[in-house]
Amino acid sequence: QVQLVESGGGLVQAGDSVRLACAASGRPFSTLVMGWFRQAPGKEREFVLAISGSGNTKKYADSVKDRFTISRDNAKNTVYLQMSRLKPEDTAVYYCGAKLYWAGITSTEGWNYWGEGTLVTVSS
Repeated sequence: QVQLVESGGGLVQAGDSVRLACAASGRPFSTLVMGWFRQAPGKEREFVLAISGSGNTKKYADSVKDRFTISRDNAKNTVYLQMSRLKPEDTAVYYCGAKLYWAGITSTEGWNYWGEGTLVTVSS
């Protein structure tokens, strides 16, 4: 069983930057594909970014490309989501996810583990 704990959310202004972190435990971290999804009020959970176990492969949603980056520190069992130039439409609960295989990473199906989420609110 893998436990995921997100941190770093809060209220920010449009144009600001914020970094989220997700600490994992319960399985060798480098064996996990890690990702971030978000769910805005009244909307479905959507894919944001993912990173392979080695950190060498990344996938970004078009809506966040050039503004968000994902990274991981396997020594600290932590994955990060660096968000910059935030917009009000980025307001959502951000969820950290973990899965064992790269296939199907943009779908919520197949992600084996989820954190409880952290709210990011971007005011205009």
